[in-house]
Amino acid sequence: MISLQDIRDAAVRLQGQVLDTPCVESKTLSQIVGAQIFLKFENLQFTASFKERGACNKLALLTPEERARGVVAMSAGNHAQGVAYHAQRLGLRAVIVMPRFTPSVKVERTRGFGAEVVLHGDTLEEARAHAYALADAQGLTFVHPYDDAAVAAGQGTLALEMLRAVPDLDTLVVAIGGGGLMAGVATAAKALQPGIEIIGVQAARFPAMVNTILGTHHPQGTSTIAEGIAVGTPGTLTQEVIRRLVDDLLLVDEGDIEQAVLMLLEIEKTLVEGAGAASLAALLRYPERFRGKRVGLVLCGGNIDPLLLAAIIERGMVRSGRLARVRVSARDVPGALARITAAVADTGANIEEVHHQRAFTLLSAQNVEIELVLQTRSQAHVAEVLEHLRAAALEAVLV
Repeated sequence: MISLQDIRDAAVRLQGQVLDTPCVESKTLSQIVGAQIFLKFENLQFTASFKERGACNKLALLTPEERARGVVAMSAGNHAQGVAYHAQRLGLRAVIVMPRFTPSVKVERTRGFGAEVVLHGDTLEEARAHAYALADAQGLTFVHPYDDAAVAAGQGTLALEMLRAVPDLDTLVVAIGGGGLMAGVATAAKALQPGIEIIGVQAARFPAMVNTILGTHHPQGTSTIAEGIAVGTPGTLTQEVIRRLVDDLLLVDEGDIEQAVLMLLEIEKTLVEGAGAASLAALLRYPERFRGKRVGLVLCGGNIDPLLLAAIIERGMVRSGRLARVRVSARDVPGALARITAAVADTGANIEEVHHQRAFTLLSAQNVEIELVLQTRSQAHVAEVLEHLRAAALEAVLV
């Protein structure tokens, strides 16, 4: 088990080594959700993740003999970069085992911090087993991503910073994967402010900690946009801390997480990954649970694939009515397309794409289906476009 003193000692070691990230109020998000929201911007760390804290604390505690031999870690993301960066800074050898499917951008970024990257296995479990084998064969110290007291103590330092910046928080909402972040945060927060409410959040597709603590049997999926918390087996140490100190555990869907990523980008002008947005996603899904409270959210990471981000933005625009696909049926005669585009222009919508469908349709051979992708202002504006097209004697439906 870890204690408040362990976390305070970790904070001393980390001073000047990791960023004391801002913890500030978001007035706009507060108005939207109905709670006073304070954001802890851990996505501003050098490697864009809170994982630096635990990695740095663990490496600082190594004996001279362990430092001489080096460390090994298993990770496909933020933990890899945190260990690699601080090992390089401290002059230690670092071996990082990653599954073969790890995106090349993450592999190269980890190598860029001076780590020796070993690609092994098709799953995280296979990579972890190989990392333990390397540790035994080469005398390396294994740096666990979450189930380690020193790592959890390092992660808990961000709670000290949050409660120093905003001492009268009612609630802390923290994403949970393996539980290292939550174990550290809950230990620090409950010791400093016993009445504070601690809420954990998991992606519905990876509910391992929820199932373990609550005795539920939610099925586990195979993928999530919150890959940073996509952990199939929670930590032994961490689940014991969570069982004692965490007040509630919530599940959020993929759509909730997507919406939270987009809101943070649009409103706060800050980029977070899926796991980093999970805490806000919980407030969006369960607003009554937090209404009127002073709530601290941890934006735990900002490493998101650009293509995934592009997809989230586009899907968000569709949900909000700023992007719409409309199918119009018309006679296949000269001037028909001009009539349609003129009707769309009258409403102030902008045409992004046009596709004529003649062959793959059940319409008469004399007719054509025209699909338009439109840039619109809102759902109400989309309805206005459809109404105007129908008023022009055109058959129009939202696809």
